[in-house]
Amino acid sequence: MRDVSIIGIGQVPIGDRWDKPIYFLAVEAMLAAIQDSHAERIDSVHIGNMLSSTLAGQDLLAGLATDQVGLRGVEATKIEAACSSGGAAFREAYLGVASGQVDFALVCGVEKMTDHPGEEITAGLVSASDADWESAQGDTFVAINAHLMQRYMYEYQVKHEDFAAFPINAHHNAMNNPYAMMHYELSREQFNQARMIADPINLLDCSPVCDGAAAIVLAPADIARRFTDFPVRVRASAIATDSLALHDRHNLLGLEAVALSASKAFEQARLRREDSGLFEARDAFSITAVLGLEACGFAERGHGWHMGRDGDISLGGRLPIGTMGGLKARGHPVGATGIYQIVEATLQLRGLAGKNQVKDAEIAMTQNIGGSGSNVVTHVLERE
Repeated sequence: MRDVSIIGIGQVPIGDRWDKPIYFLAVEAMLAAIQDSHAERIDSVHIGNMLSSTLAGQDLLAGLATDQVGLRGVEATKIEAACSSGGAAFREAYLGVASGQVDFALVCGVEKMTDHPGEEITAGLVSASDADWESAQGDTFVAINAHLMQRYMYEYQVKHEDFAAFPINAHHNAMNNPYAMMHYELSREQFNQARMIADPINLLDCSPVCDGAAAIVLAPADIARRFTDFPVRVRASAIATDSLALHDRHNLLGLEAVALSASKAFEQARLRREDSGLFEARDAFSITAVLGLEACGFAERGHGWHMGRDGDISLGGRLPIGTMGGLKARGHPVGATGIYQIVEATLQLRGLAGKNQVKDAEIAMTQNIGGSGSNVVTHVLERE
């Protein structure tokens, strides 16, 4: 297997992109990544997307976008793994280059949701749960995560207000990200007074529905510097799974797939957890950020929320998370999120994150989670 590096990145601003169809967003991001990479050819294209069939009525999205980019004839596949589609697509592109089957792989994550009524979006998202035993019983994804938050608060005697630091941190970081959706600071008072969605999750615990696309070009590490002065090495790529339904889990709050995926990634990278200088975590809900930190081994069980309280997750903290706003404030266009995470980690490792730059960033970890923890893709990246 060959070492693989990121040589190009591209992204579009996240928001309500009613002006363009889904493949336009993908094309915009893909062209930006190709331009940034200076690659003269692309051998394969992988697109991560969850809802194009359900919402846009568009299958063969990868072929459509690849054609519109001007790459007709090139291998093109769409990868669907719910909210982890972007991370799964990146892994497929990485494996293609690492195996030697291709030299230049283009991977894009794209999602367009805001053209549709809320009930259609909710139905599309909850299709990533157990159709017979969760969604058929009326559970939405907010409700499913509310179950987790209720149990956590009961198990560890934690108050809802103890989660406030996570969305507050996300909104603060998004202020300096021109691609983020939410450019406003959030106060603790606003968090505590926000409208309840599914008790105990309120509106400000939740990431927004939005549209977006981001893309990356991968190449063999031994030629990466021919194309960029800022190559970023992919040190590890790992995926793990768990049951879709919460009631089938061995440990409701343990997120075993998160723990396994992270452990496999650090083993591949030959690194310790404390070597990671930043973590692009899944903060689709405040509770998922806390559970993710604990499952990855960055905090003891029941103590993940302390990292927010103590400032450990801030840009100057022990383990900065959501450095450009995270899912909560940058936005969560579900199939694109995993690629946005890797693009943002790459900016940090290139030293090009502007006012949000993490000092001396050399190692970054990204974790893209599908469902309520049923499909987890973890990547470890290193500045070359």
